[in-house]
Amino acid sequence: MTVGVALNASDVENQVDATVSLAHEAAAAGLRSAWFGQTFGADSPQLAAIVGREEPRLHVGTSAIPVFGRHPLLVSSQAQTAQAATHGRYHLGLALGTKLLTESGFGLPFERPIARLREFLTALRQLTRTGTADFHGELLTAAPPISARVPGAESGVPLLVAAMGPQALRVSGELADGILPYLAGPRALEEHIVPALTAAAAAAGRPAPRIVALVPGVVTDDVEAVRTKATEQLAFYEQIPSYARVVELSGGRRASDLAVIGDEGTVAAEVRRYRDAGATEVVFTSTDIAGEADRRRTWALLGELAG
Repeated sequence: MTVGVALNASDVENQVDATVSLAHEAAAAGLRSAWFGQTFGADSPQLAAIVGREEPRLHVGTSAIPVFGRHPLLVSSQAQTAQAATHGRYHLGLALGTKLLTESGFGLPFERPIARLREFLTALRQLTRTGTADFHGELLTAAPPISARVPGAESGVPLLVAAMGPQALRVSGELADGILPYLAGPRALEEHIVPALTAAAAAAGRPAPRIVALVPGVVTDDVEAVRTKATEQLAFYEQIPSYARVVELSGGRRASDLAVIGDEGTVAAEVRRYRDAGATEVVFTSTDIAGEADRRRTWALLGELAG
C-alpha cells in the first residue's frame, strides 16, 4: 500500500459502474490502493466494498467520513461490512468535517469537534474490534444490547483520521491507527505533523502510526494551465482555517501551491520528498484535472513508484 489514488467518477451515467472500471485500470497500472471521498452523494464505505469486491488487487478506503451527522454504531456496521466484503482490505477514514457543511447540510451546530472525535473513536474502536461496546460519553452513547459484530470482519478495521491540527493529532495518536493529511506538504509533515502524532502514540503506548498523505497532483506538460485550474478547484480549502494553517506551515500561500504538477521526474521527486518527510503511504488526488490522457500518464508513473 505504498502508492494509491483517489477515485472520483463524475459526469458519468452510473457512478458505481464507472468507479469499478477506474479501479480495474488503477490496479492494472500497478497502484496499490483506491480511496473514496464522502460528501452528500455516494456512500463511500459501500462504494469501497463494491470496488474491493470487484477488484481484489486493491486495498480500498474512505477519506473521510465526517463524525458529525453519524453515529459510531452505524459507521461500525458500514465499516465491518466493507471489511468482510473485501476480506481485510478496507480502511476507514474519519474527519471532523467543516462548520459550513455540517451546519448547512445537517442543521447541526459545529461544536466541540475534538471532544466528539475522541468519543467517536473510543466507541468505534470497541465496536470494530469486539463487536460490542459499553460507552457512555458526554456527547455519544454506544451500548448495543445485542451483538454488533459482522462475521468476516474479525480482524478489525484500521481507523485513520484526517487530522492535521495539534488537538486532532493528539487524539489520533492515542486512539487511531494513523492519519490522512491533505494539503500538508513535506515541510509541515516533517516539522509539525509527524512529530506530534508519533509523540502522542508513544505516550499512549501504541505503535508508530501510519501517515497516508493525500496529495493533489498530475503528470502533465501543460503546467501553467493545470496550475491555474488547480487554483480554482482548491480555493474552497483556503476558507477553512485548518487547511489554511497547514498550507502556510507547508510554505505555500494558496492551496494550489501544494499541488504536484509537472513531468515524470518532477512528480517522482515530490513523492520521494513526502516519503522522506515521514509519509508511509502517498495517495494522489485530482489526477483527472488535466484530462484523461494526463490521468493515465500519471497513473502509469505512480504504478511504477508503487512497485
